[in-house]
Amino acid sequence: MIMDLKDNKQIRKNKSFFESLRHATNGLVTVLKEERNMKYHISLMIIVIFLSFLFHLSNIEWLFILVAIFLVLITETINTAFETIVDLVTDKSYHILAKKIKDMAAGAVLLSAVLACLIGIVIFIPKIWQMII
Repeated sequence: MIMDLKDNKQIRKNKSFFESLRHATNGLVTVLKEERNMKYHISLMIIVIFLSFLFHLSNIEWLFILVAIFLVLITETINTAFETIVDLVTDKSYHILAKKIKDMAAGAVLLSAVLACLIGIVIFIPKIWQMII
């Protein structure tokens, strides 16, 4: 598959796994640099991981926490990709379908964040309660 890039830096498919990995890493770095919400997600992730160590979570609790964290990061990355595609196609001008696409992608992030909060509540509230009592 040939890509039509104005800068012609790459017009072919990736030749190796490491080339693909480099592009994927560049994508993640771009999302982290350019998306304010991703910075919030990363900050909260650091806090949750700290609390997870502090409360000595079980393996299954860790699994739920990690799934919740990565689900939020994944949906935020996909949301950013949708927003970028919509902006490219619409040349950043308003269109009702563009708004719907962006709103639905943001809704997916919201759903994943709500799930992450619920998982955090189920895991951390009893541990915090035990500390208080």
